[in-house]
Amino acid sequence: MNLVAIVGRPNVGKSTLFNRLTESRHAIVHDAPGVTRDRVYGQVIWNGEEFTLVDTGGYVPRSADRFERAIREQVEIALMEADIILLVTDTTAGVTKLDEEMAQILRRTDKPVIVAANKADNQQLRWDASSMYTLGLGEVFPVSATNGMGTGEFLDAIITLLPSDETQEDAEGVRVALIGRPNVGKSQLTNTLLSKQRSIVTEISGTTRDAVDAQLIYNGQNVILVDTAGLRRRTKVHENIEFYATLRTERAIRNCDIATVIIDATIGLEAQDIHVLKEAEDLMKGLIIVVNKWDLVEKETNTARDMERSIQERLQTLDYVPILFISALTSKRAHQVLDLALEIKQNAEFRIPTSELNQTMQRAIGRHHPPSWRGRHVQIKYVSQVGVKPPLFAFFCNHPQGVGTGYARYLENQLRKAYGFKGVPITLAFRRKTSSEKMEQ
Repeated sequence: MNLVAIVGRPNVGKSTLFNRLTESRHAIVHDAPGVTRDRVYGQVIWNGEEFTLVDTGGYVPRSADRFERAIREQVEIALMEADIILLVTDTTAGVTKLDEEMAQILRRTDKPVIVAANKADNQQLRWDASSMYTLGLGEVFPVSATNGMGTGEFLDAIITLLPSDETQEDAEGVRVALIGRPNVGKSQLTNTLLSKQRSIVTEISGTTRDAVDAQLIYNGQNVILVDTAGLRRRTKVHENIEFYATLRTERAIRNCDIATVIIDATIGLEAQDIHVLKEAEDLMKGLIIVVNKWDLVEKETNTARDMERSIQERLQTLDYVPILFISALTSKRAHQVLDLALEIKQNAEFRIPTSELNQTMQRAIGRHHPPSWRGRHVQIKYVSQVGVKPPLFAFFCNHPQGVGTGYARYLENQLRKAYGFKGVPITLAFRRKTSSEKMEQ
């Protein structure tokens, strides 16, 4: 997915603009400069087009302050990864020396740059925004992040500059993203899978820079490996390389079909791994956990079983995610990553016949009835699978608001018990059955 980076000096309203465009409150907004020190991500949809927006801290060139140096490095990382740069300035302050220094840097980039002259809250200030043309970065868009004035025009401009996502169009097949913290073996696993498969057909441009996705035929099916490795320290980036990896991971998850989270067997599951898994689940991606470096673990009779149980206990509601123990270095069970990915692809596309689905779920409901709601019986009359990739099930009942989280979890477990859906997030929606709705019989 295309990435647009918001940059600019401190306290020009970047975070307020971010919140306006993403319709969220993810970025902290405060009058004091330097509040935003880490990047914040959000999705923007405009006229049917979608892109990722990243908010950065204020850019302060040549500052020796530790936080300002870190902010500057974050911006440089964003400039490396972004498809379009959105420079935000303050109309009420006019062109400052910092704006000019930032513009000098941006004029050297080969990426499209759009200037948003913020705080143009009235007609006079919109006229004053014309001073930003002296930055030499092309058209200037007067906007007000506070009231939304003028944001439509520059969103139109962003949409026209977005590059087409040729990678996804040209490479049809199941996209498997290899994700994990540094040194867990992502590159080794990629190389192992490719060296074992002699039917590599081509190499395609990746969704991230400095990485190449590999396309191969496995068991007669097209597989695209999305390797998020390839990170290296840049000469100007010292403190924020970890977030550079996070940026890669974010984009890889959004552009994949199956997120394969690789963990180090000698370390185990970490909090960041769980965060990535939950993010991929929220985006309804297929999921696999690969425990790599299994050759380095001293084993007893139930070592694998005990580690699997330990991981599942920490995952809680992600207990449907399969866990695979491999050694990318020795190739032991490495090919099973591809086998499992293709199986999950089939699971995501599986559709249950309506009559069979209703028989199965009515038996489950009969064994454990929904709890009453405000003294009334909740009755689920009919179930229909209304979508695949990912599977979506609609439960029609008299009081949908009475179906609590606990009972919904029970129904999901019964669906998985009957039909598997290993590695696939599924969605249950509860709707009121109206007289105008005609049900399949």
